[in-house]
Amino acid sequence: MKHLCIAAWFAAAGLLVLPAIAAPVPKDEGNGELPAPTEKQLAESQGKLKQILFAIYHYSSAHNDHLPNNAYSKASKPLLSWRVAILPYIEEEPLYKKFKLDEPWDSDTNKNLIAKLPKLYAPIRVKAKEGETFYRVFTGQGLFGLNAKYTIGDIPDGSSNTGLVFEAGEPVIWTKPDDLEYDAKKPLPKLGGLFDGVCHVGVGDGSVYRLRKNPDEKLMRLLIQPDDGMALDLEAILGK
Repeated sequence: MKHLCIAAWFAAAGLLVLPAIAAPVPKDEGNGELPAPTEKQLAESQGKLKQILFAIYHYSSAHNDHLPNNAYSKASKPLLSWRVAILPYIEEEPLYKKFKLDEPWDSDTNKNLIAKLPKLYAPIRVKAKEGETFYRVFTGQGLFGLNAKYTIGDIPDGSSNTGLVFEAGEPVIWTKPDDLEYDAKKPLPKLGGLFDGVCHVGVGDGSVYRLRKNPDEKLMRLLIQPDDGMALDLEAILGK
């Protein structure tokens, strides 16, 4: 597939409903269940994912189509998250310049930047510890992590069939290279920690889809895997 043009990203259509892995119902500070998510909250997270996708696209344009990845040491030790790599593309270049890119996320210098969580990564509706975010990617299937091998323009199944960024079931420190590990032989990690199991995913063509609870796991795997050789039939998933 040829390099995506920026117009295709900004022309991405509205939300579609797909299945997702259910996460525990989040609690408020009084240990009671939170009110149901509002359309405003759902739309806000959708907008954040679109901005993250645009940042990924611009990063890729500046780096020979390569997707932003975690920073690794010469010994292949993970140091910093891909979320740090795209900081210059979300208007956070001054923050980016404060990082020691050859040091781990919890080094003396870098750990002091955990509290500088960009608003784009901040949780919506639910509480999390300081510096934590729910926006995460899958590793282990060729897009991110040590075995990353595909660029934004050569995803075998096509960018419109492949999920890039998900609202995870559990948050992680935003600078920490702690991703959702994909294993074809293991159950999928939980998703949807912001909205009681309902979550959004940012797809490679710039679209943001709204997922629903109680998924068909086979369909979710088609969305996550970039090279299963099967097109994702959105109409079938929507039940139309």
